[in-house]
Amino acid sequence: MSYNFKPVQRRKFLTGSASLLGLAVTGCSTIDTLNPVPEAPKTPSIAPSYVAAYGPMPQERFPVPAVDLEKVPQQFWRRQVDYTTPYPVGTIIVDTSSFFLYLVQEGGKAMRYGVGLGRAGFSWSGEGRIAWKQEWPKWTPPAEMIAREPELEKWSAENGGMPPGLDNPLGARALYIFQGNVDTLYRIHGSPEYWTIGKAVSSGCVRLMNQDIIDLYSRVPKGSVLIVT
Repeated sequence: MSYNFKPVQRRKFLTGSASLLGLAVTGCSTIDTLNPVPEAPKTPSIAPSYVAAYGPMPQERFPVPAVDLEKVPQQFWRRQVDYTTPYPVGTIIVDTSSFFLYLVQEGGKAMRYGVGLGRAGFSWSGEGRIAWKQEWPKWTPPAEMIAREPELEKWSAENGGMPPGLDNPLGARALYIFQGNVDTLYRIHGSPEYWTIGKAVSSGCVRLMNQDIIDLYSRVPKGSVLIVT
């Protein structure tokens, strides 16, 4: 199967591999200042199953705190749903129109996760594959991002990147998206900013709550096909 990432037509990009790399060097977002933590709305009591699913994870290398689900719209909580698709079991499908990521399962089902997506101008679509996975990854901003935000120089490749941890933009896990044998520099990754799920916030990557990326990571083997629509 061939893989052909295509940028969403919101900006003009060059064609070919240069286009892909030019798009990719935007990298994943740092902490987003356009989406501050909202005040918690008044909601009915939350089912114990969701409280457990998004509770603290003290066993992690960096203990993950609980998610305040009152700050995340309920439709973006992880759940199994009915899902009809021509793609085979194990395919990851990101629906950018609804801010959902689906992991196709047997029997017409899928595990559905809420995601945050790239800001207008950095969105992308197409097909790829998960070439490798990393628990608690480092983050290295590309040169173009450092040029825009000089304060990120301390995390450059020459300086060894940003070490893993709760404040790392890639969160608890990262799935690395390749086109053929070329790293697109896009990631499906975790984020401590759970209140940004369901919004356009990052510079091109697909972010999930840390509890959700840990769950997805455990279900997705290397080589899995990714479809972004």
